[in-house]
Amino acid sequence: MFQTDIEKSLEILNRGGVILYPTDTVWGIGCDATDRAAVERIYTIKQRNEAQTMLTLVNGFDMLAAYVEDVPDIAVQLMKKATKPLSIIYPKAKNLAENLIANDDSIGIRIVQELFCAQLIKAFGKPLVSTSANISGEPTPGTFDEISGKVREAVDYIVRWRQDDRQPASASSIIQLKADGSYKVLR
Repeated sequence: MFQTDIEKSLEILNRGGVILYPTDTVWGIGCDATDRAAVERIYTIKQRNEAQTMLTLVNGFDMLAAYVEDVPDIAVQLMKKATKPLSIIYPKAKNLAENLIANDDSIGIRIVQELFCAQLIKAFGKPLVSTSANISGEPTPGTFDEISGKVREAVDYIVRWRQDDRQPASASSIIQLKADGSYKVLR
């Protein structure tokens, strides 16, 4: 099942599609983070305003460095000390779909720790959008069973891996880095 899900997800992502997949936090709606049309489709599925940006997942520091202008030492230190998944908002994004980058040029990125995501991103070679699998304003589903039929019907592929996991998931911590090297805890 695992390898089949990787292969099918790659097929969908490579043609600009949208997947529903498990992450190291909650189930996510995802696509190629460099594909403007695919990102727009997620905004439509979530019924979300583009001013509300979405997170991006990468599989390591090398990939992270390809999508932000600078990875300051404080970011590395914070990630190494984190006891749960940590998303960091970096001040200067690059090489991503324009509609994924905030008006102030920032982007939220997490180096993923979950096996499926890490393998998928490695095989895909590009970052993935990761936004909770719900319509904006509705509760974030803690398990696969809590994802609405509306969201399930709107995506091109639903990963089977970990659908039976009943352990409720929670969102990541979020820290915003400032240009001066300081940071602010947002969640």
